Amino acid sequence: MSNARQKILIVDDEPDILELIEYNLKKEGYHVFTARNGQEAVAEAKRSHPELIILDIMMPKMDGIEACRIMRGMPEFKNTFMVFLTARSEEYSEIAGFNVGADDYIAKPIKPRALVSRINAILRRNSQAEEITDNKLEISDLVIDRERFLVYRAGEKIVLAKKEFELLYLLASKPGKVYTREVILKNIWEDSVVVTNRTIDVHIRKLREKLGDTYVSTVKGVGYKFEA
Repeated sequence: MSNARQKILIVDDEPDILELIEYNLKKEGYHVFTARNGQEAVAEAKRSHPELIILDIMMPKMDGIEACRIMRGMPEFKNTFMVFLTARSEEYSEIAGFNVGADDYIAKPIKPRALVSRINAILRRNSQAEEITDNKLEISDLVIDRERFLVYRAGEKIVLAKKEFELLYLLASKPGKVYTREVILKNIWEDSVVVTNRTIDVHIRKLREKLGDTYVSTVKGVGYKFEA
């Protein structure tokens, strides 16, 4: 997909920030929309259906955390990339963002070249993991066959336990996306009362032992992500 066909929504209550990001992304060939608060963001997203939404956290009327939470609850935005843009560097604000479904986090002050490079990389994530019709993911030298619960690395079969496989498939389905421990528990273990964060850590360790250390990264204080 060319940049000209991809739509990006920028949400920030500072006009200078909006103008700076809009200018640089339009120059890159993206179709750009803007909003000044969370309420406007939800309305504009419904109208324009962007592939990626850049959300400031601290905004009037509705902040970015709440806007992200609302949009993630709508089926049409289930696979939309959402990135938080904020001057706040506190770890808890990053965790709050990831907990409501953010895919990434970019800190102010804005460096245009770095921002554009980051956005390009985020939007390339879809092409890094190609899901084909028979429930397979092909990523780099990995083939993950969901139908047969098999994994191949460079043609060699890797044997995984069922929960290890499900955890790998979840992370690999969106390379680069950070999954919090809460989201992993909900998706893999559902409502099991005996599962703790330690259980997730053990399964991650086993995946790394079998696949190597390069595929699954730890995001300190938040969770894990798959590196293509």
